[in-house]
Amino acid sequence: MKRQVYISVSTDPIKEYQMICEYAKEMQNYADFLHCDIMDGKFVEGRTYDSQLVSNINQNSLIMLDVHLMCDEPLKLIDEYIKAGANIITVHYEAFKNKNDIMVALEKIKEGKALAGLAINPETSVNEIKVYIHDFDIIMVMSVEPGASGQKFIAGSEKKVAQLNEIRENNNFKYKIEIDGGINATNVKDVISAGADIIVSGNFVYKSNNRQEAITLLKG
Repeated sequence: MKRQVYISVSTDPIKEYQMICEYAKEMQNYADFLHCDIMDGKFVEGRTYDSQLVSNINQNSLIMLDVHLMCDEPLKLIDEYIKAGANIITVHYEAFKNKNDIMVALEKIKEGKALAGLAINPETSVNEIKVYIHDFDIIMVMSVEPGASGQKFIAGSEKKVAQLNEIRENNNFKYKIEIDGGINATNVKDVISAGADIIVSGNFVYKSNNRQEAITLLKG
């Protein structure tokens, strides 16, 4: 049976924040999620918008909100993004100094009736997070260094996807595998074949002359 592939279009290429709501309204007809890249200037160098804009997007569009917290203290932020209307909240494994707080974050997200995601940076192995993954709804593989749009896909990232997929199949786990960074019409086939369910796309869709067609290409 062919696996369903979902497209989460990133807000990261959009520098004029007032245009994000317009993009969300356009994309609600074509994409599955709006990937809201939230950066605090600490976990990554960049700094972006906050929960107020996420709330505004939620009030003015119908698209599902895939909130990616590239932030130093995600535990402190979960409640405000739940309130803002996030459908998915993904936190970074590397952001937790005390790894026990990962499960606290998971419970907070679940209590807020959102799907819980756990992201790993390129230098983090799947083996490091094996103890947590069965509890999460989504595991996100970063295929670029987090924090800047337009980077090239890191070769070999699809191997992490394949490893996560193998663990999922061998244990009958239910999590979805999301991949974020440098995905285009050429390399998307490899990550889908490896087991990715959710494809994050920034520039490939946003800068396309035909965004609907670009999304169709990414769905394979």
